[in-house]
Amino acid sequence: MSSTDDEGLAAAKDWWNRNGKPLLTGALLAGVVVLGWNTWHKYQNNQSQGASALYQALLETSLTPSGQPDATKVAELSGKLKSEFGGTAYAQYGSLFVAKVAVESGKLDDAAAELKSVMDKPADATLGEIARQRLARVLAAQDKAEEALKLLDGDADKAFLASREELKGDLLVQLGRADDAHGAYEKAKAALSDDAAVGGLQLKLDDLAKGDA
Repeated sequence: MSSTDDEGLAAAKDWWNRNGKPLLTGALLAGVVVLGWNTWHKYQNNQSQGASALYQALLETSLTPSGQPDATKVAELSGKLKSEFGGTAYAQYGSLFVAKVAVESGKLDDAAAELKSVMDKPADATLGEIARQRLARVLAAQDKAEEALKLLDGDADKAFLASREELKGDLLVQLGRADDAHGAYEKAKAALSDDAAVGGLQLKLDDLAKGDA
């Protein structure tokens, strides 16, 4: 082998020592990242499918001859949703369903606890607002209208502004504050789109007007 060949081989070895190993390590790391991402993506899909199946089973507990959910199954399935998929949207929609069942059974404290857990740590803004408004209605049913009204302080997303203001109006009527209720109903009406139904809201405004007459 000539000295030129020796020099070329030495240069190649030197390049490999300086660059080859890092490149190989980088390639291996990239492979691990891709494998990890694919595994995580598959895990997420499996989680979503599992949570979806449990949530569907929870809803199906109401498919009884009486139309009333099987309380034992509701407790079992909702508990499983929380333990296996806690914090996910499916688990929290499950909590909304459990709260609905509790209200229908007259268990308002249980309903409030379910709704508060969603409101405090919602999976998304929509779930948070739904839980907030439903909790306010439960509190109102417990003669806690003032507490319910405080829940509705602050700004609401445009999509929920009308329903929140209408709910405020209902609470203010319950508290005997007709003028404030009228203002809330007017805000709710103004927040509705032009093609939205305003019949029920208008009836509430008309009832307040009759009361003032």
